[in-house]
Amino acid sequence: MAESNPTPSLLPQPGKQNILITSALPYANNVPHLGNIIGSVLSADVFARFSRARGFPTLYICGTDEYGTATETQALAEGVDPATLCAKYNAIHREIYAWFRIDFDIFGRTPTPQHTEIVQQIFTRLWENGFIEERETEQAYCPAHSSFLADRFVEGECSLCHAAGARGDQCDACGNLLDPLEPVEDTKAESGEDRKATGWLVNPRCKLDGATPERRKTKHLYLRLDALQPEVKDWLDNASDSKDWSSNAVAITQSWIHDGLKPRSITRDLKWGVPVPTSLPGLSGGDYDGKVFYVWFDACIGYPSITKCYTDRDDPTGKNWELWWKNPDNVSLYQFMGKDNVPFHSIIFPGSQLGTREKWTQVHKLSTTEYLNYEGGKFSKSKSVGVFGNSAKDTGVPVDVWRYYLLSRRPETSDSEFSWREFVDANNNDLLKNLGNFCNRVVKFAHAKLNAVVPDYRTYKDADDSLKKYKEEVNALLQTYIENLQATKLRAGLSTVLSISAVGNKLLQDNKLSNQLLSEDPERCNAVVGLALNHLHLLANLLFPYMPGTAEAILDQIGVQGSGNGRFSIPDTWAADTIPPGQALGEPKLLFSAIPSEKADEWREAFGGEELRKQKQIELEKAAAKKAQKEKDKERKRLKKLGLDNAQATAEKLQNLNITDGTTNQPSQEPSK
Repeated sequence: MAESNPTPSLLPQPGKQNILITSALPYANNVPHLGNIIGSVLSADVFARFSRARGFPTLYICGTDEYGTATETQALAEGVDPATLCAKYNAIHREIYAWFRIDFDIFGRTPTPQHTEIVQQIFTRLWENGFIEERETEQAYCPAHSSFLADRFVEGECSLCHAAGARGDQCDACGNLLDPLEPVEDTKAESGEDRKATGWLVNPRCKLDGATPERRKTKHLYLRLDALQPEVKDWLDNASDSKDWSSNAVAITQSWIHDGLKPRSITRDLKWGVPVPTSLPGLSGGDYDGKVFYVWFDACIGYPSITKCYTDRDDPTGKNWELWWKNPDNVSLYQFMGKDNVPFHSIIFPGSQLGTREKWTQVHKLSTTEYLNYEGGKFSKSKSVGVFGNSAKDTGVPVDVWRYYLLSRRPETSDSEFSWREFVDANNNDLLKNLGNFCNRVVKFAHAKLNAVVPDYRTYKDADDSLKKYKEEVNALLQTYIENLQATKLRAGLSTVLSISAVGNKLLQDNKLSNQLLSEDPERCNAVVGLALNHLHLLANLLFPYMPGTAEAILDQIGVQGSGNGRFSIPDTWAADTIPPGQALGEPKLLFSAIPSEKADEWREAFGGEELRKQKQIELEKAAAKKAQKEKDKERKRLKKLGLDNAQATAEKLQNLNITDGTTNQPSQEPSK
C-alpha cells in the first residue's frame, strides 16, 4: 500500500484520460472479512493497477469512515473514546490492506480539518440554495445526562419477540426494525425517514446510564431529495453513464427514483461527527448546538476531503483537490462498493453535488457487487465463522492465491460462495497446472538447453503461418481482456488471462518443445521459445492488476530488470518482440506450490466449522417452520372458502393434515461437512 502523501502528488494531466477511483470507505469499528475486501478495496485495486498499466494518470482514494452511531456504541463497548477506537481500527485496516497488496495512493481518515471544511461548505451551499429544511420530531431524551439519544443508544425488550437487549433501531434476535419508544402516531412517516419500524422497545433504558428516556420534541435538518429529484433523474438519464453501471446498481437506483425521493434526515444527536455550522443566516444555533451530520451525508464527502489531504497536504487554502473533484470534463470517476452502499453513491451524494450548483466531477461508473457467503452460511466475527482480513495470512497461503480466488469468485451479478474445497482446487488446477506449468516449462528449458539467454527467434521463417495464427489468437484474447477490464468485468478479465495462458501451453504442446525439437529443428525451437518468453512477458503485464507478486516473479525469471509498478504496461496489441534475443534469463522458480487436499477440511474446521453447522441447522429449521406455516395458512383459506368458519372444525381439519413446524417429530439433519 502506497504511503500517504507521496511526493509529488499526482494531478490530472491535460489531454489525457484521467482516472479517479474510490472504494467504499470501510467503517473504523470492525475487522473486514473477505466479502468486504472483494466488494470494494480489492476490486478497485485491480482497476487502478489496470488503468496505470494502460498509461492513464490514475488516483486511487480510500480511508476509514470514522463518524457515526456505530462507532460511538462500539467505543462504549470497548471502554474507550471514539478517537482511540478509530485509531486502533484504522491501523488494523491499513495492516490488512497492506498484506493484500492494495495499492492506494492514499488511505486516509474522515476526522480531519479538511473533511470538516468540505462537509460544511457543501451543507452551506445546500442551505443557501433552499435544499435543506428543518423539521420538528419526537425523540428519546435521557434526563440523567440531559441529552437526546440516537436510536442505538436506547435498549430494552423487543415488543415483537420479547428478546432482552434489543436496540432502538433493530432487534438482532428477530431482525425487525424498531422504534426506541412506543409510537403515539406515525411520527416516522411524518419525519420523512424511509425506514418502517414494525415494533418498539418495552421498558426502554439509556445505554449510557440506564435511565428511562422521555419523549421530547427536537429539531433536525433534512436534505430535500424530493426537490432535487428532477435534476437527479435528468443527470441519471443524460449526463451519467448509468446504463453501463453494474446491473444491481441500476436496479437499486431506479427503484429509488420510481418510488419517489423523499426528504432525508442528515443530522443526529451525537458528539462524534462533523458539527452543524450554526452561524448561517436563518439557521437557529440553539436548535443545533450539539448536533452533528449523519454519517451517510458526510461519508461520501470523505472522498474529496481525503483527496485534499493527499494533494494539498496541510495547506488549508489549497485547491489542488478541485483539479480532481471539480473537473468533470477531464476526469472520469469510478466507484467500487457492495450493493448496500449504492443509494448513497447514486442518489444522495450526486444529489448533494447538484444542489451546490457547483461543477463537480460526478460518478462515471458504479461497479457494485452482491454478497460473498461462506460455506453455505454467513461470515460472523462474534461467532468466529469465516475468514477475516487479519487471519487469511495465518493459513500460510501466498496473498496472490487469495487475490486470485476472491477475484475469480467476485459476486458481480449474484451472490457467490467461499468454499475451501474450491479454494484448494483453484490453486492446484487453475494456477499450478495452467499458469505455473507454462512459466516453469519455458524458463526451465531455456535455462537448461539455451544457456539461460533468450534465443535468436527473429530469423525463423514461419512458412505455414502457424506461429502467426497463434499470435492472432492471443491478440484477439488481449482485446477481450481490455474490453472486460474497461467495463469492470473483473471475473471475465481474469478468466481471459487464464485462457491466454492455456494458449501458451498449447503452443508448447503443438510444437512438442523438447530436446528432439532442439536437435532436429533448432531454428523452430528458438522461435517457439522466443515466442513463449514474449508470451510470458504479456501474461505478467495482464496478471499485474490481479496478482502483482506473481507478475513480478515472472518478469524476474524472464530477465526484465527493474522493480516497482513502472515496469508493467498493457499494450493495445501484442507484437511478441518485447524480449530481445540475447537477454539473460533469471533463475527458474515455481510460481505456485500444491496445497494438499486435506487442508480444505482442516481450514473449514479452524474457521468456524462447528458454529457454521449450528448456523446452517438453525436456517434449515427456520425454513421448515416458514414452509409449514405457509401450508397452514393456505389450508385455513381453503377451509374458509368452503364455509368452514367454525374454529373447532378448522382446527380439526388442520390437525388431520399432520403438518409439523419443522422442529419436532423429525430427526435433526446435520449438514454435511
